[in-house]
Amino acid sequence: MSAAFELCSRAVDELAAQNPDLAAELGVATDPSRWSDYSPTGVAGQRALASRLLDEARALTPADDAERVALQVLIDEMEAELRHIDGGGPGRDLNSIASPWQGLRDVYEMLPSDTEDDWAAIITRLSTQAEPLNGYLDTLVAGEPVAARQLAEAVRQGRAAEGPESSLRGLAGRHAEVLPDATDQHVELLRAIDTACAAYGAATDRIEAELVPHGREADAVGAEQYLRAADRWLGARIDLDETYAWGWSEVARLWGRLEACCARVDPDATVAEVMEILATDPGRAATDRDDFLAVMLDRQLQALGQLDGSAFDVPEQIRTIEVKAAPPGGALAPYYTPPSEDFERPGRVWYPMEGRDTFPLYDEVSTAYHEGFPGHHLQVGWQFALGDRLSRFHRMWVWYPGSGEGWALYAELLMGELGYHEKVDYEIGLLTSQLLRACRVVIDIGLHTERTIPDDAIFHPGEVWTAELAEEMLRDLAFNAPAMAASEIMRYLGWPGQAISYKLGEKAILDLRDEWEREGRGDAKAFHAKVLDAGAVGLDLLGDLVRA
Repeated sequence: MSAAFELCSRAVDELAAQNPDLAAELGVATDPSRWSDYSPTGVAGQRALASRLLDEARALTPADDAERVALQVLIDEMEAELRHIDGGGPGRDLNSIASPWQGLRDVYEMLPSDTEDDWAAIITRLSTQAEPLNGYLDTLVAGEPVAARQLAEAVRQGRAAEGPESSLRGLAGRHAEVLPDATDQHVELLRAIDTACAAYGAATDRIEAELVPHGREADAVGAEQYLRAADRWLGARIDLDETYAWGWSEVARLWGRLEACCARVDPDATVAEVMEILATDPGRAATDRDDFLAVMLDRQLQALGQLDGSAFDVPEQIRTIEVKAAPPGGALAPYYTPPSEDFERPGRVWYPMEGRDTFPLYDEVSTAYHEGFPGHHLQVGWQFALGDRLSRFHRMWVWYPGSGEGWALYAELLMGELGYHEKVDYEIGLLTSQLLRACRVVIDIGLHTERTIPDDAIFHPGEVWTAELAEEMLRDLAFNAPAMAASEIMRYLGWPGQAISYKLGEKAILDLRDEWEREGRGDAKAFHAKVLDAGAVGLDLLGDLVRA
């Protein structure tokens, strides 16, 4: 192994040892009983390691293109990590969907749970749940004030994690199913679960006592912080004015297409009336939760079987995928978790089921292709399966939503082009998915940089953005249910710059595809392989690698 690839492999081991929670999520083997250190001391340790790895990478001279890419990916990621830490990121890292507050609860879904030793590690974590929670809160207390809206949601989630319906309490049922004869360990597990739930309760008390009184009233972070965040998610610098204007043009274009599609369902009905039909007609819905999950899995497996060899050459290791109900208490959006490094744990799509008693399918088919195959499951699994063609760090540790979420949104569009939205219902679902992501661009930039809606916009022209207007836009133009719209806006306000990555990433991939076709460089399968071979890198680097 070359010095460059050896450094990248060692970087994974060192980062995993320092951050075993992220290692568990990414499927990198480490001590499953250990927590990451989220305290100010732990953050200082993260900075020291990132700085050292950056110095080591900069000191090496690549011998070929593969080493050049390996080192560039490591350098880019360590530089981004240092900018995040030095910009105070850990001290304000509390949001509704993707912060340690959720990760410290959800990590149990990623840990191995097949043997008594596996459960012994889980029991150790549960028994010591207070340690990472308190370290994390120490960092937040020392950091900048967090928005009051995010603090209120954190309290709600904390009380759910403490209470009788906590996802942590669901571990007892899993243990009984896997190891029904391990009765002594089961008693120990029940005690540990009570300890962990109490730790979440105490941590929530701390949030109410130490953070809520100092909560920031404003949700907006301002243009400077927004651009820093967007650069971290995209791996590319954007022009806010141009991007905001482009987002509005996409909203108008997609709304026009949605009107035309809805007229095919009922030419005399409004768009809203057609959407009501799709959402409430029992003949267009799954019968219950289990049927819904089965339909979502079947769509992906069917696509995988039919497109392997034509649109993609699917690696053998990722021809298995699971669809599961998400742990209760979190945000309402579905999500994907990757396979483990050894592929023993398969990739999984998770669907929140809280509060759902109907299961319309019109808008879920495109989501299945986004989260599963050929979206995240193909992209992440492909990256993992590349072996020595990419450095281990590149395969296992790097994720840019610009290319990652951009690919998944592109996958939705591609499946429409390939005929997999065979009903007009599913075409409408695809368009509402695309509209949601276009709305995200104008909402996210508009809210965080406190902009006015353009005078020629199709939605509340000339008005200044508010969270209430943003929720209304998602309800009226993307047809999100009220609870989902509220959850989405909560997410954007706490995670600046991330929401735009889907649509901007898709745009970058479509632009590259147009360029590829104009230059006659090969068929669609070759283009897809080129994009997937690049991994989930920044959009600037993705362009360089596809053009190379």
